[in-house]
Parts: sequence; C-alpha cells; structure tokens
Amino acid sequence: MTARGAPLTGLYPGTFDPVTRGHEDLIGRALTIVDTLWVGVASDTTKEPLFPIEERVEMLREVTADEPRIRVEAFAGLTVEFARRIGARAILRGLRAVSDFEFEFQMALMNKHLAPDIEMLFMAPDSTYSFLSSSLVREVARLGGDVEAFVSPVVAQRLSERFGGRERAS
Repeated sequence: MTARGAPLTGLYPGTFDPVTRGHEDLIGRALTIVDTLWVGVASDTTKEPLFPIEERVEMLREVTADEPRIRVEAFAGLTVEFARRIGARAILRGLRAVSDFEFEFQMALMNKHLAPDIEMLFMAPDSTYSFLSSSLVREVARLGGDVEAFVSPVVAQRLSERFGGRERAS
C-alpha cells in the first residue's frame, strides 16, 4: 500500500528470453515494494528471440506460479502505454553493470517524458546474479554447458530440448 493507502501496482518489462534466476530475484524483491507486479513480456523487440512470445510467457507463469500477486502478460508497443493500461504506477528495471546504466537511463528519461505520472525504479541484482544475462545463458546452453544454476528446472528443460541435438563446439 502507498502512503495514500492505495495498492501499488508495478511493471517489470523485458524480453525474458529465457527468464533467469536473476530475473526471479528481482521479481521476488519487487514484491517487497509493490502490492501487485505485472511481468510484461515484450513482443516488439529488435532482438531475435530464441523462444516465441507464447513460450516465454508460459515459462514465466510456471516459475512464478506460487505467487498470487504476480501477473504475466505479453505486450506490444510502448512500455508506458502498457503500464497505463494495467494501472502500474512504477516500472522496474534491473541494472547489472555500468553498461546497462546508460541505456536504461536514456529509456527512463524518455519514459518519464512520455508518462510523467509513472515512476522508474532501478534495482541492482543480488551479487550472485550480477553477471547473468539471458543471452549468456542461451550461449552456454547452445554450446552444451550446464545452466541449471542460472535458470529454474522448467527453463533448463526447455533449453535442453531446444539445443539437445546439437554437438558441442570445440
């Protein structure tokens, strides 16, 4: 609840290709700040995702199934427009390294211009996950490495299925 007594809804947007333990850490910690957290899976991205949008949403729903305050939904278009549609008053973004900061800062300033009523919240990951990214997990899995420490079992299984038939690179 906010100081005014109204429940606080937050949005954690991303591509989540795939969802990692780092994402899960931020989701769990965000729930100490917001009453309801929407995890928005972006379909409009310049990235070429490994998993289709429906599968990314499904994986997120599976790894967050035990928490009733989490909603997972795909969205297209501007993040701030999705935030308005769901009634979010805060957008959460994770910062792993200085390299993340410049991009995220630019996006935050643009979002603040587009939606001055929505706050941007930046969270650093637990140090255990500060190096972790979805692209790194995908690459390790693609090359036959063990990613079980970095993703939930359901995600590890899907990565194994996706890359299972490939030979390890020398």
